[in-house]
Amino acid sequence: MVAALVALAVLAGVVLAVVGALTEEESGSAHAARQGDSLSTDTSSQDALAATPMPTADPDDALPGPVSRQAAGVIELPRTTADGPADVPTGFPRTSEGALAQLAAIDVTAMQTGSMDGVRRVIAEWAAPGGPTPESWSGVAGMASLLSAAGLSGAGSPQLAIVVRPAMGLIKGTVGPQFAVVCVNLEFTVTVEQTSRIAIADCQRMAWVGDRWMIGAGPEPAPAPSVWPGTDTAIAAGWRDLRHA
Repeated sequence: MVAALVALAVLAGVVLAVVGALTEEESGSAHAARQGDSLSTDTSSQDALAATPMPTADPDDALPGPVSRQAAGVIELPRTTADGPADVPTGFPRTSEGALAQLAAIDVTAMQTGSMDGVRRVIAEWAAPGGPTPESWSGVAGMASLLSAAGLSGAGSPQLAIVVRPAMGLIKGTVGPQFAVVCVNLEFTVTVEQTSRIAIADCQRMAWVGDRWMIGAGPEPAPAPSVWPGTDTAIAAGWRDLRHA
């Protein structure tokens, strides 16, 4: 039953989706005037990168499938060095791999709470100004749909267990050192009365704010394909295995 419910959620487009890009403001009116065109160009480049279409996949491709004999290639992720707000691991460097590691940590922490309060608390701490809110974030909508389909309240249930593993990833591109569009392919194991598994992909803009990567403001990137990790289809779509450095 749970497999059918989660598959239905994927068919309905219920995936984690948080968006944004944050352009750092600089002080000084003369310097700001000189930088105006540059900032506009950066924003246009960010929007173009985010909007570039991604490969597509059939909904059934998100369900467990045969493991490929091909080598997918590897993206080495930095390890967390600190505990961040809302219990999200952080301390990742200002690199595209660091942005990918931070997005994975945000997604895993939020969705493994198994409750509306949990996902809202995470996005409230990890969205930059102008970014998704505890009402608008698609992760919140996804959790609401999952709980509703399982016949549960917003508080979740002691019988509900959600384990999320970031299995594959890709780096779509960067614009300067403070903006990246990165994607993570997450393996969900959902248990209520029985256990079911499905892949859900999340492709987001990440902006460096202060001393950490955050989910910023701006149009949502083109969605990444939700494909079962390690399959021929996943490799063909550009997904690479994730490994901690």
